[in-house]
Amino acid sequence: MGKIVLLLVFAALIGLVVFSVLFYLRPIATTVWLRRNALRRAGLRKTKFTTAVGKQVVWHGGAGPLLVLLHGAGDQAGTWWRVAPELMRHFQLVIPDLAGHGESEPVAGVLSLGTLLTALEQVLNATPWRDAPMVVAGNSLGAWMAMLYTRKYPQRVMRAILIDGGPIKNSSEIGLMPKDREEARRTLDTVLDPSSPRRPNFVLDDLVRLSNTGPISRLLAVGKEDISKYLLEDKLGNFQLPVDLIWGASDRLVPMDYAKKLQSQLAHCTLTVIEHCGHAPQFERPRELARVLLQILKSTSFPASTAAQSVSRQPGENL
Repeated sequence: MGKIVLLLVFAALIGLVVFSVLFYLRPIATTVWLRRNALRRAGLRKTKFTTAVGKQVVWHGGAGPLLVLLHGAGDQAGTWWRVAPELMRHFQLVIPDLAGHGESEPVAGVLSLGTLLTALEQVLNATPWRDAPMVVAGNSLGAWMAMLYTRKYPQRVMRAILIDGGPIKNSSEIGLMPKDREEARRTLDTVLDPSSPRRPNFVLDDLVRLSNTGPISRLLAVGKEDISKYLLEDKLGNFQLPVDLIWGASDRLVPMDYAKKLQSQLAHCTLTVIEHCGHAPQFERPRELARVLLQILKSTSFPASTAAQSVSRQPGENL
């Protein structure tokens, strides 16, 4: 018995050493793995859908009205790991890896907003949520995609929730592709509240590597002309659906002036500010974000038929 215990302890130590080495060499990839694993532990299931732009991975679970959560540029579904458990107690969650992000295809080449929108449309048109009314919430680029989808399918979306992002031009000149450690530090300083812990150098180096080879570089490679086709600047005056803005007070990447400009263009729009928070409340202030989301969602009048819906039969290829 003693030998078995010693072997288990030894195996645990070896596992800890291996994990520590992996985290040092690839801290961002290791963190992503942990967050996606947390989604699984929370009870979300991962399914792969076939679309016109390739296989798309979606995490889904819970019961009740449909809530779609969309991540930002260079991120993936695991970004919601700290708010998903509370939200899925009340809602059926659908959390995609946007096209070209996470485990969703395409895995190479330029990545246009049109590609992301096509994939999102086909995922949300899949069984069993094809005809279900929904709320679409997104952070950063995900907020932009939420508005593009909502504008195209107003009959399906009951409200849009935009978290530190939107579909109008951002005048900020902060770069998202740092060339070295110091630029990476400045980039993080713009997206995080000053009270957040500073990242060690090996994390900054990994950020430089991924920023210049990952989805962000592929998104920017399409050029400003293509990106501008998807801006809704001065096109929101007739937008009648309710829109809720949730903003980190310390966000300097998409600052408060942007939120106020966006609010001024929308007829039915509220703005909630989260103090001591930067560009991604799901990281820095997940409890506050979950509380605000639930307040907004509980004030939404979903059709009675959606109150008890859940996914009983999973479409696509379960993973």
